[in-house]
Amino acid sequence: MTDEHADDRPHEGDAGAAEGDRAGLSRAHWRDNLRAMALLLGVWFAVSYLLGIVFVEPLNAVKIGGFPLGFWFAQQGSMVVFVLLILVYALWMDRVDRRHGVHHDAESEPSAAAEPAREEEGA
Repeated sequence: MTDEHADDRPHEGDAGAAEGDRAGLSRAHWRDNLRAMALLLGVWFAVSYLLGIVFVEPLNAVKIGGFPLGFWFAQQGSMVVFVLLILVYALWMDRVDRRHGVHHDAESEPSAAAEPAREEEGA
């Protein structure tokens, strides 16, 4: 039994197959991004809400520099952790971008010296 439309299907090297691969990579990259955001937002929630509000009384039994630990988490701890989470997210996503082949290096960006040359070509 022969298939009349066998040649109409995209082959591995065709643009259709490449488009499907890109869509799969995009979905995988987005899934990794969402996983990172969910985990880091969970940490931020735990530090800012749970440690700074819910468990403040037991934490106040511990003193740091004369201040209760619960007070420290409510006032400075959540902000310090938030800044650290931004750093962790940037490093994590840099690794995810490299894994999925979408990392942007400063070297891969067009240099500022090349821009005026392009404008002169069009004039």
